Amino acid sequence: MTKTLLVLGSANADLVVEVGRRPAGGETVLGGDTVVLPGGKGANTAVAAARVGASVALVGAVGNDGYGSLLRESLESSGVDSSLVRTSERPTGIAYITVTPDGENSIVVSPGANADVSPSDVDALSFDGVSVLTCSLEVPLETVIHAIDVAADAGVRTVLNLSPVAELPAETFKQLDTLIVNEHEAAQLVSDWRHLLRLGPKTAIVTLGSRGVAVVLPAGVEEVPSIEVDEVVDTTGAGDAFAGAFSARLAEGDRVVVAAEYAVKVAALSVTKAGAQPSYPTAAEVSSLAAG
Repeated sequence: MTKTLLVLGSANADLVVEVGRRPAGGETVLGGDTVVLPGGKGANTAVAAARVGASVALVGAVGNDGYGSLLRESLESSGVDSSLVRTSERPTGIAYITVTPDGENSIVVSPGANADVSPSDVDALSFDGVSVLTCSLEVPLETVIHAIDVAADAGVRTVLNLSPVAELPAETFKQLDTLIVNEHEAAQLVSDWRHLLRLGPKTAIVTLGSRGVAVVLPAGVEEVPSIEVDEVVDTTGAGDAFAGAFSARLAEGDRVVVAAEYAVKVAALSVTKAGAQPSYPTAAEVSSLAAG
C-alpha cells in the first residue's frame, strides 16, 4: 500500500527514570522505578503523524529482541506501516532518560541497530505516491544525506529534523523544503534565525518549547505561539510530536505556517502525559482542543 509520508530515522526503547535532580559528575542520585517505553526520533515522528491521521511508513531497524518487539507493536498499533523496519543483528537502540519534577529530561542514546540503517535501504524504496520524506538523525548521516538526495530527485518534499546538529553538505541543505531545529541547535548553525535560509532550505522552523515555534520564510519570521496546558508532566518526545504532526499536515497539502499551527497543538498536548509515543494525541483530541 502506498504511503504519502515516509519517515526515516531511529527506533529506540526509552528507559525512563524519575529523579529529584540530575546527578553532578561522580555523584549518585536515587531515582524511581525504571519505565520502559517505545521511542526513538524516527519512530516517535512516525507515530505522532499516524495518530493524527497520516498514511505513514517508518524506514529503520531494530534488533531481534524484546525491545524490538515492543517498538513494532507500538508502531503497528498506532497505524504506522512497519514493513520497512528491518531486523538487525545488533541490539535495538536504547535511550536512557532522566526526568526531573519540572518535566525536563536529559537523554543518552545507544544507537544499536539504528547504526545499520544504510543507503541501500533507501535504494530499495519506491517513492511513487510519496508526498513527503521526513528524516531525523540518530541513524548514519550518510544515509540521511542519500535519502534527501534521492527523494528530492523524485520530486518529493523533504523535511529534516536536524537533531542533534551535524555537518551537512551545502547541496543537502539546498534540497530541503523545511529544516526543523530547536533554538539551541539553531544557534549552533547561525547567529540569527533569519539567516537559516542562507544555508539553503526553502523554509525553516525553530522550535521554542513552551513558547511555540518561529517559522522562517523568505518574507520574514512568523511566530506561532503554543497553547497553555494545565500541567507539564514530561517533555520527552515533544519535538518529535511537532515534527510528525507538521509532516502529516504538509503531506495533506497544508502551507508551512498552517501545518506549524496544527503541530504546536499536538506538541503541547504531548507534554501532559508521560513518555513519548504513549503521550501523542489523536486527531480527535486535537479537534476537541480547538473546539474548546
